Parts: sequence; C-alpha cells; structure tokens
Amino acid sequence: MSEAKLQKKLTPLNVWALALGCIIGWGAFIMPGEIFLVKAGSLGMALAMLAATIILIIISINYYYMIKRYPVAGGEFIYVNAMLGRKNAFICSWFLALCYLSIVPLNATALALIFRTVLHDVLDFQFGFHYQIAGYDVYMGEVILALTALILFAWLSIKGVSLTGKFQTLLVMLLVGGIAIVSCTAVLNSQFSWSNFSPGFPPDVSNHLVAVLSILAISPWAFVGFDTIPQAAEEFKFSPARSLFIMVVAIVFGAFAYVALNMITIAVLPPGFDNWVDYIKASKTAQGLMTLPTFYSTYLLLGKVGLFVLSTSVIAAILSGLLGFYMATSRLLFAMSRDKVLPSTFSELHSKYKTPTKAILFILAVSIIAPFMGRTVLGWIVDMASLGAAVGYGYTSFVAYKYAKKNGDILIKITGLLGFAFAILFAILLVVPIPYLNISLGLESYIFLAVWIIIGYIFYSSRARN
Repeated sequence: MSEAKLQKKLTPLNVWALALGCIIGWGAFIMPGEIFLVKAGSLGMALAMLAATIILIIISINYYYMIKRYPVAGGEFIYVNAMLGRKNAFICSWFLALCYLSIVPLNATALALIFRTVLHDVLDFQFGFHYQIAGYDVYMGEVILALTALILFAWLSIKGVSLTGKFQTLLVMLLVGGIAIVSCTAVLNSQFSWSNFSPGFPPDVSNHLVAVLSILAISPWAFVGFDTIPQAAEEFKFSPARSLFIMVVAIVFGAFAYVALNMITIAVLPPGFDNWVDYIKASKTAQGLMTLPTFYSTYLLLGKVGLFVLSTSVIAAILSGLLGFYMATSRLLFAMSRDKVLPSTFSELHSKYKTPTKAILFILAVSIIAPFMGRTVLGWIVDMASLGAAVGYGYTSFVAYKYAKKNGDILIKITGLLGFAFAILFAILLVVPIPYLNISLGLESYIFLAVWIIIGYIFYSSRARN
C-alpha cells in the first residue's frame, strides 16, 4: 500500500454526486417509454423501484461494513482478495471492470442521441461519412462528438480528484435540479391529470408479479453507481463511517429520479389518446420528438422552456456518468495493479495531480473504439453490465457475511445473506431465459460474455505463471 497512495480530496457532497451521477444517465430518460411502462406500467414500475430501493439499501449496508474495514481504492477487489483470495477477487473485478468500462463509451455516444433526437435544430452532428452496423447509422460528426467528450473527460480526470469532484457536483446539481423543476411544474400544470396513470399495469401482462420482476431484474444496471463509492474510499477526506448515509441518499435520489421521469412521461396525454397504453404504442412508430415520450410529454406540459430544462438535465446526467465511471474504473484498475494482478503501470500516479494517469489513458484507448461500432453493438456489451454489478453485489455481501460471522455481528450476517441471495436472484433473472419475463441476455450478449470470460481466463493464467 505504501508505494502509491491517492490524495484525500473528496467531500461527502462530492462522493454523493459521484454515486448519483453514475446511477442516472441517458437511459433514465428513455426507459419510461422503452421499458418501464411497456413491461410494468405506472404502478408496477413504482412497486419495482420501491423493492429495488429496499434491496439495494440492504446491499449498501454490506458495502458500508467493508468500507470501514478497508477504506482504500479498489472496493470489491480488496474485500474479496482479503477474505477469499486472489482468484475470486479477479473474477469479481473482471466482471466489474466490464460493467464500469462499458458505461464510459455508452455515455459518450449518448451525447449524439440527445442532439439527434431532441436538439437537432440547435446542432446537427449527422454529417460526414456514414455507414450502418447492426442497423445503427454511424455518422462522422457523431463519432467526433463522442471522441471529443472521451478525450476531454479523460483530461479532466487526470487533472486531479479535487477538480473532478467539484465538476461532478455541479453536473449532478444540474441533473437533480432539472428533474425536480420539470416534475414540480408538471404536477402543478393545469393539463396534469392523475387519471392518466391508469391502468396501473400493462393490459397485455396478466401476471402483475411478472411485471414487477421484469423491472426489478434490471435494477443492478439501473442503480449501478452507488457501488462506485468504495472505489473512491481512499480519497475521502472524511470518516468512512459516513459512507452508508451517502450511499442510501444516492439510492433514494436515484429511485426518485426514475419514478419522477416515469410520472412526467404520462402526466399529460397528447390529443387523440385516452390512455398511456395507446400513447406509448403510438410512440414506437411515430416521427420526431414523439418517439421519446418523456421529452414529448415535457414539451406538451411546459413548451420549449421545459424541453430545454430537461435537455440540460439529461446532458448533465450523461457527462456526470462519463466522469464518474472514468473515476470508478481507473480506481479499480489502480487497486488491481497495486496488488500485482494487473501490470504495474496502472498503479503509477501523476507526479503533480496524483491520479492513476495510465489507467485513465487505458480506459480512453479502449473507449475510443466504441463510437465507430455504433450503439447497437455497444448495447450488446452494456447489457452485461447488470450481470457485472450483480457479481459485485454478491461477492461483497458474501464477504461481509463471512466477516460478520467471524466477528459475531448478527445484523451484518443477516444483510450479508440477504444481499447474496438477492444478487443470485438478479443473476438468474438475467442469465436464465424465463418464460414471460423476456429479460435475459440476448444471443449477441452471451457471445460477448463468453469472449470476455475466455480473455479473463487467459489473462489470469498468464499473470499467475508470472
């Protein structure tokens, strides 16, 4: 631990912003029309978010228990290595690295989507060379936009954790403020009607439990971000004992944002629609802004001003996620390198800013490939993020249980076992094709997963021989 240590520069507000900025991204603004309402309806989605919040708070208690014992960068890798050995630590971290790393380019390429669908009248990046991959149109202008964001935020990440923390906090304030403004003004708007939330479940889903489970299964992906707090533990300039409160507040705020955006989507119905079911179905074949029901409803409620506020919020969400996962991924790689699981170059710190520069540049180097592949291919990889998060939750909860059993901590023995069981449930729902749920990984994602596992096996075997 002595050869490379990070600087303690992060305040509780910075760390909360890190977590929430990672939790809420572009997906939160499109999932109401794409997934939440389609699979679970207004009530089903709210119940799933309530259940997910409770489950993740239980899991966060396990993280808190381990952070107090190991307040250093690396989080899950450090915990599992200490209790279960290097092999299990590598397995856990290999899945987590895929989860964190894939979301970096996902956020960068999402910038093009907001300009393509909502702000195309302001700036149009669909210019230059053009080709298709898996049905997705790739434009030179959008590639340049994504690459610019990746390079800029890699540079910002290198410049020091203090600057990163302050900028992350500013972005998250814009994110939360925008959602809060639109939500409150929507409820007070004369066009708002609670009757629009009926029916509570999709009419074509007869089993309401299935509807709730279909959303609950993706909660590891929806809430991935609160677990970035352990990655930054070495940079806290406050007691690790405060980490539980920060994680819980981040999870609750994240749940509020998801439910609020779902509410905004059906707070008002366009002319000619009597219920949200027909509205959401029509959005699938519509043109223009109506293809994004959350943004279209905001426009109907609040006009261009409301659309500008929500667009500002989503851009802040994208950028805060980009910055947050740069930080989380680089700290995970840094910790693995410091323990000799990865090459030593990843644990080298910048002489002035004391940030893991080469780890950040590695993330940049891998991420710049993604914009050329298109969002469809990237989506196949990102679909595995939920599984990576579930693996991290499961390992951390199991290790917390082992420590608690050793030390006689009854409460953590309970939360540890519950967290481990929930993580297994998440993994089963994602990996095993279950009739009626239709939420398991697609064939392409299974192929990428197999490739990632093989690469991990080869890499670990080569490092073990050395």
